[in-house]
Amino acid sequence: MDMIYRRLGRSGLKVSLLSFGSWVTFDNQLGADTVTECMAAAHDAGCNFFDNAEAYAGGRSEILMGQALQELGWARDSYVISTKFFWGLSDGPNTRNTLNRKYLMQAIDGSLERLGLDFVDLVFCHRADPETPIEETVWAMSDMVSSGKALYWGTSEWNADEIRAAWEIAERHHLHKPVMEQPQYNMFERRKVEKEFARLYDDIGLGLTTWSPLASGLLTGKYVDGIPSDSRAALAGYEWLAERMADTQANARVTELGEIADELDCTLAQLSIAWCASNPHVSTVITGASRPSQVTENFAALDVLDRLTPEIKDRLNAVLAG
Repeated sequence: MDMIYRRLGRSGLKVSLLSFGSWVTFDNQLGADTVTECMAAAHDAGCNFFDNAEAYAGGRSEILMGQALQELGWARDSYVISTKFFWGLSDGPNTRNTLNRKYLMQAIDGSLERLGLDFVDLVFCHRADPETPIEETVWAMSDMVSSGKALYWGTSEWNADEIRAAWEIAERHHLHKPVMEQPQYNMFERRKVEKEFARLYDDIGLGLTTWSPLASGLLTGKYVDGIPSDSRAALAGYEWLAERMADTQANARVTELGEIADELDCTLAQLSIAWCASNPHVSTVITGASRPSQVTENFAALDVLDRLTPEIKDRLNAVLAG
Protein backbone atom coordinates (compact mmCIF):
# COMPACT_ATOMS: atom_id res chain seq x y z
CA MET A 1 0.00 0.00 0.00
CA ASP A 2 1.18 3.55 -0.70
CA MET A 3 1.95 5.81 2.25
CA ILE A 4 -1.03 7.54 3.85
CA TYR A 5 -0.70 11.17 5.01
CA ARG A 6 -2.77 12.61 7.85
CA ARG A 7 -3.11 16.15 9.08
CA LEU A 8 -1.32 16.87 12.32
CA GLY A 9 -4.35 17.52 14.49
CA ARG A 10 -6.20 20.60 13.31
CA SER A 11 -3.14 22.08 11.60
CA GLY A 12 -2.71 22.06 7.84
CA LEU A 13 0.54 20.09 8.06
CA LYS A 14 0.43 16.55 6.68
CA VAL A 15 2.67 13.85 8.13
CA SER A 16 3.18 10.28 6.95
CA LEU A 17 1.08 7.82 8.94
CA LEU A 18 4.29 5.90 9.69
CA SER A 19 7.35 7.93 10.64
CA PHE A 20 10.91 7.25 11.74
CA GLY A 21 12.41 8.11 15.13
CA SER A 22 15.93 8.09 16.53
CA TRP A 23 15.37 7.34 20.24
CA VAL A 24 17.82 4.72 21.67
CA THR A 25 19.11 3.56 18.27
CA PHE A 26 21.03 6.61 16.94
CA ASP A 27 24.62 6.57 18.25
CA ASN A 28 23.85 3.87 20.86
CA GLN A 29 23.21 1.17 18.26
CA LEU A 30 23.67 2.86 14.86
CA GLY A 31 26.67 4.53 13.25
CA ALA A 32 26.47 7.33 10.68
CA ASP A 33 26.24 5.08 7.60
CA THR A 34 23.40 2.98 8.97
CA VAL A 35 21.51 6.10 10.10
CA THR A 36 21.66 7.43 6.55
CA GLU A 37 20.60 4.07 5.07
CA CYS A 38 17.66 3.72 7.48
CA MET A 39 16.46 7.27 6.81
CA ALA A 40 16.76 6.68 3.05
CA ALA A 41 14.73 3.45 3.33
CA ALA A 42 12.02 5.28 5.30
CA HIS A 43 11.94 8.18 2.82
CA ASP A 44 11.71 5.73 -0.09
CA ALA A 45 8.66 4.20 1.58
CA GLY A 46 6.95 7.60 1.68
CA CYS A 47 7.95 8.67 5.20
CA ASN A 48 8.20 12.45 5.53
CA PHE A 49 8.50 12.82 9.33
CA PHE A 50 11.73 12.15 11.24
CA ASP A 51 11.57 12.47 15.02
CA ASN A 52 14.46 13.52 17.25
CA ALA A 53 15.21 15.22 20.58
CA GLU A 54 17.99 17.23 22.14
CA ALA A 55 18.52 14.62 24.87
CA TYR A 56 18.78 11.57 22.60
CA ALA A 57 22.35 10.25 22.92
CA GLY A 58 23.27 13.58 24.58
CA GLY A 59 22.93 15.60 21.36
CA ARG A 60 24.66 13.01 19.14
CA SER A 61 21.37 11.85 17.66
CA GLU A 62 20.71 15.32 16.22
CA ILE A 63 24.25 15.50 14.83
CA LEU A 64 23.88 12.11 13.09
CA MET A 65 20.48 13.05 11.64
CA GLY A 66 21.88 16.37 10.45
CA GLN A 67 24.80 14.65 8.73
CA ALA A 68 22.41 12.18 7.07
CA LEU A 69 20.19 15.01 5.80
CA GLN A 70 23.21 16.75 4.32
CA GLU A 71 24.37 13.55 2.63
CA LEU A 72 20.91 12.66 1.29
CA GLY A 73 20.35 16.17 -0.05
CA TRP A 74 16.54 16.03 0.06
CA ALA A 75 14.54 19.18 -0.71
CA ARG A 76 13.69 20.89 2.59
CA ASP A 77 9.98 20.98 1.74
CA SER A 78 9.90 17.17 1.42
CA TYR A 79 10.50 16.30 5.08
CA VAL A 80 9.39 17.26 8.59
CA ILE A 81 11.93 17.23 11.44
CA SER A 82 11.21 17.47 15.15
CA THR A 83 13.19 18.05 18.29
CA LYS A 84 12.24 18.18 21.98
CA PHE A 85 13.40 20.14 25.02
CA PHE A 86 13.37 19.53 28.77
CA TRP A 87 16.19 17.30 30.04
CA GLY A 88 19.03 19.61 28.93
CA LEU A 89 22.60 18.73 27.97
CA SER A 90 24.68 20.39 30.70
CA ASP A 91 24.46 20.67 34.47
CA GLY A 92 23.15 23.93 35.86
CA PRO A 93 20.07 25.40 37.53
CA ASN A 94 18.72 26.64 34.18
CA THR A 95 19.81 23.79 31.92
CA ARG A 96 18.41 20.61 33.49
CA ASN A 97 14.78 19.44 33.67
CA THR A 98 13.26 22.80 32.92
CA LEU A 99 10.97 24.58 30.50
CA ASN A 100 11.91 28.08 31.57
CA ARG A 101 12.28 30.80 28.97
CA LYS A 102 16.06 31.11 29.23
CA TYR A 103 16.66 27.41 28.62
CA LEU A 104 14.16 27.09 25.77
CA MET A 105 15.39 30.15 23.85
CA GLN A 106 18.98 28.89 23.95
CA ALA A 107 18.18 25.18 23.45
CA ILE A 108 16.60 25.75 20.03
CA ASP A 109 19.79 27.38 18.73
CA GLY A 110 21.88 24.40 19.88
CA SER A 111 19.53 21.93 18.19
CA LEU A 112 19.50 23.84 14.89
CA GLU A 113 23.29 23.93 14.91
CA ARG A 114 23.55 20.16 15.53
CA LEU A 115 20.94 19.38 12.88
CA GLY A 116 22.44 21.84 10.39
CA LEU A 117 19.00 23.37 9.76
CA ASP A 118 17.57 26.88 9.71
CA PHE A 119 14.39 25.68 11.42
CA VAL A 120 12.70 22.55 12.76
CA ASP A 121 9.14 21.81 11.73
CA LEU A 122 7.95 20.52 15.10
CA VAL A 123 9.24 21.29 18.57
CA PHE A 124 8.00 19.51 21.70
CA CYS A 125 8.19 20.23 25.41
CA HIS A 126 9.62 16.78 26.24
CA ARG A 127 7.99 16.58 29.68
CA ALA A 128 5.93 18.93 31.83
CA ASP A 129 7.85 21.20 34.22
CA PRO A 130 5.93 21.73 37.49
CA GLU A 131 8.42 24.40 38.61
CA THR A 132 7.89 26.76 35.66
CA PRO A 133 4.52 28.50 35.20
CA ILE A 134 2.82 27.03 32.13
CA GLU A 135 2.23 30.62 30.97
CA GLU A 136 6.00 31.28 30.77
CA THR A 137 6.52 28.11 28.73
CA VAL A 138 3.63 28.91 26.37
CA TRP A 139 4.96 32.43 25.68
CA ALA A 140 8.48 31.08 25.05
CA MET A 141 7.25 28.33 22.70
CA SER A 142 5.01 30.78 20.86
CA ASP A 143 7.92 33.21 20.48
CA MET A 144 10.06 30.34 19.15
CA VAL A 145 7.45 29.77 16.43
CA SER A 146 7.13 33.51 15.73
CA SER A 147 10.92 33.71 15.30
CA GLY A 148 10.72 31.11 12.51
CA LYS A 149 13.04 28.68 14.32
CA ALA A 150 10.15 26.19 14.63
CA LEU A 151 6.88 25.97 12.71
CA TYR A 152 4.60 24.19 15.19
CA TRP A 153 4.93 23.37 18.87
CA GLY A 154 3.46 20.73 21.13
CA THR A 155 4.01 18.57 24.18
CA SER A 156 5.20 15.08 25.04
CA GLU A 157 3.92 13.00 27.95
CA TRP A 158 1.90 15.89 29.39
CA ASN A 159 -1.43 15.14 31.03
CA ALA A 160 -4.76 16.34 29.64
CA ASP A 161 -5.13 19.15 32.19
CA GLU A 162 -1.68 20.55 31.40
CA ILE A 163 -2.32 20.45 27.65
CA ARG A 164 -5.70 22.16 28.04
CA ALA A 165 -4.18 24.82 30.32
CA ALA A 166 -1.44 25.56 27.76
CA TRP A 167 -3.98 25.76 24.93
CA GLU A 168 -6.26 28.11 26.89
CA ILE A 169 -3.37 30.43 27.81
CA ALA A 170 -2.41 30.61 24.12
CA GLU A 171 -6.04 31.25 23.14
CA ARG A 172 -6.43 34.01 25.73
CA HIS A 173 -3.28 35.84 24.64
CA HIS A 174 -3.58 35.14 20.87
CA LEU A 175 -0.37 33.10 20.89
CA HIS A 176 0.64 30.09 18.79
CA LYS A 177 -1.26 27.17 20.30
CA PRO A 178 0.14 23.71 21.04
CA VAL A 179 -0.83 21.54 18.06
CA MET A 180 0.28 18.03 19.02
CA GLU A 181 1.15 15.69 21.86
CA GLN A 182 3.61 12.78 21.74
CA PRO A 183 2.40 10.02 24.09
CA GLN A 184 3.37 6.39 24.32
CA TYR A 185 0.71 4.28 22.60
CA ASN A 186 0.60 0.57 21.95
CA MET A 187 -1.60 -2.44 22.70
CA PHE A 188 -0.29 -2.53 26.28
CA GLU A 189 -0.38 1.25 26.86
CA ARG A 190 -3.76 2.73 25.91
CA ARG A 191 -5.19 4.79 28.75
CA LYS A 192 -3.85 8.23 27.82
CA VAL A 193 -4.70 8.14 24.13
CA GLU A 194 -8.06 6.40 24.41
CA LYS A 195 -9.41 7.71 27.74
CA GLU A 196 -7.56 10.71 29.18
CA PHE A 197 -7.25 12.69 25.93
CA ALA A 198 -10.70 11.70 24.61
CA ARG A 199 -12.24 15.19 24.85
CA LEU A 200 -9.17 17.04 23.57
CA TYR A 201 -9.49 15.76 19.99
CA ASP A 202 -12.77 17.58 19.39
CA ASP A 203 -12.29 20.42 21.88
CA ILE A 204 -8.87 21.67 20.74
CA GLY A 205 -8.08 19.52 17.70
CA LEU A 206 -5.15 17.74 19.34
CA GLY A 207 -2.88 15.77 16.98
CA LEU A 208 -0.82 12.76 18.11
CA THR A 209 2.67 11.61 17.13
CA THR A 210 2.73 8.38 19.11
CA TRP A 211 5.84 6.47 20.16
CA SER A 212 6.73 2.89 21.14
CA PRO A 213 4.15 1.02 19.00
CA LEU A 214 6.03 -2.20 19.79
CA ALA A 215 6.20 -1.54 23.55
CA SER A 216 10.00 -1.28 23.30
CA GLY A 217 10.13 -4.60 21.45
CA LEU A 218 7.80 -6.62 23.65
CA LEU A 219 5.24 -6.69 20.80
CA THR A 220 7.70 -8.22 18.36
CA GLY A 221 7.57 -11.52 20.25
CA LYS A 222 11.36 -11.69 20.46
CA TYR A 223 11.32 -11.67 24.27
CA VAL A 224 8.97 -14.66 24.68
CA ASP A 225 11.96 -16.98 25.22
CA GLY A 226 14.17 -14.53 27.17
CA ILE A 227 16.36 -11.48 26.41
CA PRO A 228 18.42 -11.77 23.16
CA SER A 229 21.98 -10.43 23.60
CA ASP A 230 21.69 -8.06 20.63
CA SER A 231 18.44 -6.43 21.79
CA ARG A 232 17.83 -3.01 23.30
CA ALA A 233 16.92 -4.61 26.64
CA ALA A 234 20.46 -6.01 26.86
CA LEU A 235 22.07 -2.52 26.64
CA ALA A 236 23.74 -1.11 29.75
CA GLY A 237 21.41 1.37 31.43
CA TYR A 238 18.29 -0.38 30.11
CA GLU A 239 17.91 -2.86 32.97
CA TRP A 240 14.44 -1.39 33.66
CA LEU A 241 13.49 -2.52 30.16
CA ALA A 242 14.84 -6.05 30.63
CA GLU A 243 12.64 -6.37 33.71
CA ARG A 244 9.55 -5.36 31.71
CA MET A 245 10.40 -7.68 28.84
CA ALA A 246 10.56 -10.65 31.23
CA ASP A 247 6.90 -10.16 32.32
CA THR A 248 5.46 -13.68 31.91
CA GLN A 249 1.82 -12.54 31.84
CA ALA A 250 2.53 -10.00 29.08
CA ASN A 251 4.52 -12.56 27.09
CA ALA A 252 1.63 -15.04 27.32
CA ARG A 253 -0.59 -12.40 25.67
CA VAL A 254 2.12 -11.72 23.10
CA THR A 255 2.04 -15.41 22.14
CA GLU A 256 -1.76 -15.24 21.60
CA LEU A 257 -1.43 -12.01 19.59
CA GLY A 258 1.23 -13.74 17.48
CA GLU A 259 -1.27 -16.43 16.55
CA ILE A 260 -3.68 -13.76 15.23
CA ALA A 261 -0.80 -12.16 13.28
CA ASP A 262 -0.06 -15.57 11.70
CA GLU A 263 -3.69 -15.81 10.60
CA LEU A 264 -3.44 -12.36 9.01
CA ASP A 265 -0.23 -13.38 7.24
CA CYS A 266 1.90 -10.65 8.85
CA THR A 267 4.45 -10.35 11.64
CA LEU A 268 3.38 -9.43 15.16
CA ALA A 269 5.35 -6.17 14.78
CA GLN A 270 3.39 -5.27 11.63
CA LEU A 271 0.11 -6.08 13.35
CA SER A 272 1.07 -3.93 16.36
CA ILE A 273 2.07 -0.93 14.23
CA ALA A 274 -1.06 -1.24 12.07
CA TRP A 275 -3.21 -1.43 15.21
CA CYS A 276 -1.82 1.94 16.41
CA ALA A 277 -2.23 3.48 12.95
CA SER A 278 -5.86 2.34 12.76
CA ASN A 279 -6.80 4.83 15.49
CA PRO A 280 -8.08 7.90 13.57
CA HIS A 281 -6.83 10.25 16.31
CA VAL A 282 -3.22 9.19 15.65
CA SER A 283 -1.58 11.51 13.10
CA THR A 284 1.60 9.42 12.85
CA VAL A 285 3.11 6.32 14.47
CA ILE A 286 6.84 6.75 15.15
CA THR A 287 8.78 3.59 14.38
CA GLY A 288 12.42 2.79 15.10
CA ALA A 289 14.88 0.43 13.46
CA SER A 290 18.50 -0.66 13.69
CA ARG A 291 18.89 -1.64 10.01
CA PRO A 292 17.27 -0.69 6.68
CA SER A 293 15.54 -4.08 6.23
CA GLN A 294 13.75 -3.50 9.55
CA VAL A 295 12.48 -0.13 8.29
CA THR A 296 11.04 -1.81 5.19
CA GLU A 297 9.47 -4.56 7.29
CA ASN A 298 7.91 -2.08 9.73
CA PHE A 299 6.51 0.07 6.93
CA ALA A 300 4.82 -2.99 5.39
CA ALA A 301 2.40 -2.61 8.33
CA LEU A 302 0.44 -0.31 6.00
CA ASP A 303 -0.64 -3.42 4.07
CA VAL A 304 -2.17 -4.84 7.25
CA LEU A 305 -4.54 -1.91 7.89
CA ASP A 306 -7.28 -3.33 5.65
CA ARG A 307 -7.12 -6.65 7.50
CA LEU A 308 -8.03 -5.06 10.85
CA THR A 309 -11.76 -5.70 10.62
CA PRO A 310 -14.04 -4.97 13.61
CA GLU A 311 -14.06 -8.72 14.29
CA ILE A 312 -10.24 -8.92 14.39
CA LYS A 313 -10.12 -5.86 16.66
CA ASP A 314 -12.62 -7.51 19.02
CA ARG A 315 -10.43 -10.61 19.16
CA LEU A 316 -7.34 -8.51 19.87
CA ASN A 317 -9.18 -6.67 22.64
CA ALA A 318 -10.27 -9.97 24.16
CA VAL A 319 -6.64 -11.16 24.30
CA LEU A 320 -5.45 -7.84 25.76
CA ALA A 321 -8.18 -7.89 28.40
CA GLY A 322 -6.76 -11.26 29.48
